[in-house]
Amino acid sequence: MGRHARLVMPEVALHIYQRGNNRQDCFRRRNDYLVYLAILRDLCGTRPCALHAYCLMTNHVHLLMTPQDAGVCARLMRDLSGCYASYFNRSYGRTGTLWEGRFGSCLVESALYVLGCYRYIELNPVRARMVPDAVAYDWSSARANVGLENSAELTPHPEYIALAEVQSARQRAYRTLLDLGDDPLVLTSLREAASGGYPLVGEPLKAQLTTRGARLERRRPGPRKAKLSE
Repeated sequence: MGRHARLVMPEVALHIYQRGNNRQDCFRRRNDYLVYLAILRDLCGTRPCALHAYCLMTNHVHLLMTPQDAGVCARLMRDLSGCYASYFNRSYGRTGTLWEGRFGSCLVESALYVLGCYRYIELNPVRARMVPDAVAYDWSSARANVGLENSAELTPHPEYIALAEVQSARQRAYRTLLDLGDDPLVLTSLREAASGGYPLVGEPLKAQLTTRGARLERRRPGPRKAKLSE
């Protein structure tokens, strides 16, 4: 059976994750993270795509983005993963693929899932017991989204903006959400949607996707695959 078409819609947020091939480390030292973020920053500055949140783990990455056209995220990820892989291979004298197949993604809509996805992404290092607090991790957007540092590459999602009228109040409100940790039900939904590629969207958008023949529900039980654990 051929792979399912990726679900992407203009102006709808997309949770993207990409894992190292065979779960190998994609970041070995500080400069690797800096190079990846520099490439990401440059691409977001020149492509019609807004970056809301990110987290770089040792062997995978998570991004939350909203494209202005349906094809921009695929092109951006192609260039991002290719440029970084070239740098990584040169730096460590290696050849071959760095990333595991094509990147995974799922559409996310509504405050529940958009803000849940922000938290899911930025709490990755906490769940992995790498840091006690999301803002203690150097390689995510958490500190910027709670107002502890500036990050010109980030664009707040409308659901984030709706947290409060004033930016400082917005940042405090988001910090409160982050301190609450993950909602277990939302966490499960986000993991399953990312692994299965199905959307977490409202009924109006589901209706639009249905007319395009999109697969909207989670996969039925079958042969077990490696789960998206973080």
